[in-house]
Amino acid sequence: MAQLSTVDSPVSTVATARTRPRKQGRRFAPRLAANLVLVLIGLAFLVPMLWVLTASLSPEQSLRVRWPDHLSGANFAHVATVDTLFRPILNGLILCGGGTLLTVVVSVLAAYPLSRYRSRAKRPFLLTVLFSTGLPITAIMIPVYAMFTQLNLIDQMGWAVLFLGTTALPFAIWLMKNFMDAVPVELEEVAWTDGAGPMQTLRRIVLPLMWPGVIVVTIFTFIQMWGNFFVPFVLLIDPNQLPASVSIFTFFDPAHGGVQYGELAAFSICYCVPVAVLYLVMSRKLSGSFALGGALKG
Repeated sequence: MAQLSTVDSPVSTVATARTRPRKQGRRFAPRLAANLVLVLIGLAFLVPMLWVLTASLSPEQSLRVRWPDHLSGANFAHVATVDTLFRPILNGLILCGGGTLLTVVVSVLAAYPLSRYRSRAKRPFLLTVLFSTGLPITAIMIPVYAMFTQLNLIDQMGWAVLFLGTTALPFAIWLMKNFMDAVPVELEEVAWTDGAGPMQTLRRIVLPLMWPGVIVVTIFTFIQMWGNFFVPFVLLIDPNQLPASVSIFTFFDPAHGGVQYGELAAFSICYCVPVAVLYLVMSRKLSGSFALGGALKG
């Protein structure tokens, strides 16, 4: 029996050696096709970014992507003024920062009872929240504008912050609840036995454990508001209160010689800086997952 096994083993080895290249060839073709598709998608995103970079450093630039003959910072010098760049960026930070803070705080308070308590209205409420996430904001802007006009709330930054924050609440509540469900209820029960109330357990136990989830909601909400053009364009009229997402439209004014591609590209780069800084600062706390390791031991 031992001799038969030693005789048959080379035959099986040769058979597997013949079938192995066929299997590798069959797997290589789908991988190559997938990599080519990913490369094409990456180029589709890379070309506009290259145009923004080259147009911002070129004194004369069109829609063609070409490296300038000589680099120049004239476009950034023309853009870096109070009325053109700094005031719109500040208005955007006030508008989007205030709306993000309001959204995160309210979503935490709304997600806590949805995650911890049972109710017959819980499922219909969650379905309503899910439906609200897909509702386009343009569908409600006409009645909202009429209401703001009747109440004399047009061109007031505080009310624009309140409305912008409420429009981001459905998506924020849905995300925040999913992150809060990952925190074990047993940790809160231990705190309840020590006399802690719901708000104390939320602040001292739940939020520290789901801090990465709060950061994710904050980043997504701020990015969504930072690129919002329609809401501030409708609710704010004074040019001194318009954010950068609206003031960028001035570079498309035909009265000033058509589209100013170089200054538009320079403004776009400066416009992306606050979002990039926010992501770099807050992404450091996203390196680790929820701090639940060992929390339930003992």
